[in-house]
Amino acid sequence: MKTIINIKYKFWVVFLCVAMLELVSCSEYLEEDPYTSLTEEEVYGNEENLKLLISGLYTQWRNTRQDRSALYMVLGSDEGKQGGQQVQENNTQAALDKYNGAMNPFNSTLAGEWNKRWPVISAAAKAVHYSPSDELKAEASFIRASINFELAMLWGPIPIIDLEDMKESRQPLSDVFQFIINDLEFASEHLPLTQDDKRIPTKGAAQALLGKVYMYAPEETGLRDYQKAVDYFDMMIPNYALIPNYKDLFDTRLDQNTSEVIYAFQFNNMSPDNNMIQHHAGSRAVADMDSNTYFGGYDLALPTQYYYETIWEGQDGDTRREVSIRYDFTLPDGREPQITWTGQSDELEPHIKKFEDIRTQGEQNFWYSGGLVYYLRLADILLCKAECLNELGRTGEAINLVNNTVRARAYGGTLPASQAWPSGTSQAEFGSAILDERMRELGFEGWRRMDLIRTGHFVEYVKERNPWAKESGTIQDFHKWYPIPESEIKQNDNINEEDQNPGY
Repeated sequence: MKTIINIKYKFWVVFLCVAMLELVSCSEYLEEDPYTSLTEEEVYGNEENLKLLISGLYTQWRNTRQDRSALYMVLGSDEGKQGGQQVQENNTQAALDKYNGAMNPFNSTLAGEWNKRWPVISAAAKAVHYSPSDELKAEASFIRASINFELAMLWGPIPIIDLEDMKESRQPLSDVFQFIINDLEFASEHLPLTQDDKRIPTKGAAQALLGKVYMYAPEETGLRDYQKAVDYFDMMIPNYALIPNYKDLFDTRLDQNTSEVIYAFQFNNMSPDNNMIQHHAGSRAVADMDSNTYFGGYDLALPTQYYYETIWEGQDGDTRREVSIRYDFTLPDGREPQITWTGQSDELEPHIKKFEDIRTQGEQNFWYSGGLVYYLRLADILLCKAECLNELGRTGEAINLVNNTVRARAYGGTLPASQAWPSGTSQAEFGSAILDERMRELGFEGWRRMDLIRTGHFVEYVKERNPWAKESGTIQDFHKWYPIPESEIKQNDNINEEDQNPGY
């Protein structure tokens, strides 16, 4: 597998050797063999070397949630869409919403996201194989499993990169998901309950992700198991707690590594560790007036009307609405922005608010936004558990769980009787309601596309609720998976044209 193993692996060997050379003195270097001549076993089998490698992996994995990459997978859903100017400027990127002919194996936007992930998987596989300690192996296993899970959900069957049993062609999803489960089971067994370094996952993170994998695994794999999901959720839930105020989750002036966070990508408002997401989530009309207003940006990803309006109907008092979505674009000095540069009315339509970093106000360009990017947090897991309980026929328990935790917090800690989900809610009604509740709670946090795929609503909801997809009218069932990039097919001897996802 040339791109995944040979070319991309060499990058990480060079990275490790250069990093190690920077850490030793000249005298130490002269007294030892050159590090560039180390064997693979010496590079990966030494604990300090491996710690250095895995530290780099955390940064590379985190950077798949940085800049435009943080928002690409949100596009083309019933939750997020591109701004009008973005659609006009970039036909390749526009295809992520339009599902037209430009969504094809030559789509460079999607190829870029595919290519960002495989070097991390390849190096993690080396770390898993050669690790001298179970804890380091567990860290690498967690990273590999997390990225494999994302790739399998969004691209379908993928290779299995395991040095003990390499399978470099696309493998059945049943095998891929079992491999992911195996990695996470090892991680959950060997990771500690807490970590001083917040970049490093804990036992709870592995257990939470295991539960999600059992819940999200395609039914055809035979691995979807709602009871196992609940069991893993129950192992980790007692170790976390919802914070009282939803708004504090996204206030960058506070310590965001709270009791609710299971795993988050660590960013700050200093380059190169800024996440840059506000640059793409904010309003161009604001940016045209003042580049140091913290909610400016360039309209790459906006909430759909379904997200910013429809799901909030009848939800009076839900504090999450004003925290999640910006409706008012009045600048801090009282000026009112006007649509000037592009003529696109959506520049002043509601925008996502979660990625704003008020620390930049009047000090830095909004490009320096740098709040945490959540991967796993307790509210998500509680909603996942409730959904699993409903699928198991325990709808009453599911209703109580949602009412007493996530919805109660949304209403300031005490859920008004008028906003409580009624005890007589049917299983089908709950299944529909929980998807809207997940959007209210988790909008733009990266789970919506997967939620639509796993529940079988992907085409139905996107066609109806995403304005660009609705206008184009070309979305089909096969679009639930992205195309395998043509560059991968050309460079990888084990993936051929006939291995492409159907429809492309």
